[in-house]
Amino acid sequence: MSMLKTPHEIALLRECADLVSKTLAEVAGYVSPGQETQVLDRVAEDFIRSHGAEPAFKGYRMGSLPPFPSALCISVNDVVVHGFPGSYTLCEGDLVSIDCGVHLNGYFGDSAYTFGVGDLDLDKTRLCTATHEALMLGIAAATPHATIGDIGSTVQRHCQAQDLGVVRELVGHGIGSKLHESPQIPNFGRPNKGRRLRTGMTLCIEPMINLGTSEITVDSDGWTVRSADGTASAHYEHMICIRTDTPEVLTTFEYIEEVIPAPYERTQTLTYG
Repeated sequence: MSMLKTPHEIALLRECADLVSKTLAEVAGYVSPGQETQVLDRVAEDFIRSHGAEPAFKGYRMGSLPPFPSALCISVNDVVVHGFPGSYTLCEGDLVSIDCGVHLNGYFGDSAYTFGVGDLDLDKTRLCTATHEALMLGIAAATPHATIGDIGSTVQRHCQAQDLGVVRELVGHGIGSKLHESPQIPNFGRPNKGRRLRTGMTLCIEPMINLGTSEITVDSDGWTVRSADGTASAHYEHMICIRTDTPEVLTTFEYIEEVIPAPYERTQTLTYG
């Protein structure tokens, strides 16, 4: 399997990216106080299947763990990633990250967005803003002949300068005919270190940032990852394609933000996403 995608493969990945973006927007209308997270999951699965695709996460296997049970990863407050949808009822002020994957025509789409349920406190807003900015800055660093370390160091510097915890155990990845392909894209690193990026690579960049410590714990279910100190966590993810000049962002948050206000403050100098 090549890390460099053909124009035909990139076109198929664009379709997957568009569907996963629209799925998150469909779910966005249900992110409100009093809503059970399992309702959001049903909405997503129905929407994905109605478009001739399959939920990529449902049944996904990781090592010896039981297969992931749901279409969405729904991670509330201190849950970093891989939260199970269930009977939890969203509350005013919750921070909820939703990660979605689709499988369509033999290729995959993957994107994540952190929502605010109603009004957020200042710390959670600051966390969302910094994490979204880190994503956009990481994307801007993903130019041909740059390195994976250039992406990671950009994300790391931006978040650590604001005293936020950069999770190291969880990383971005390549994407194509498999959900998780090489190379891995850490959210930390050193400039000009690691694999060099080449035109035609398709990647998922996804900062996972904690309000407090960078350390994490894993629940007894083997999937649910939490911040070790119980502070809130945010997660944004875009699919991109490395181009000859600036990267092409395949997913979009615009559909979501037509439905629900962004929980982060916008920075004029950041132009992606």
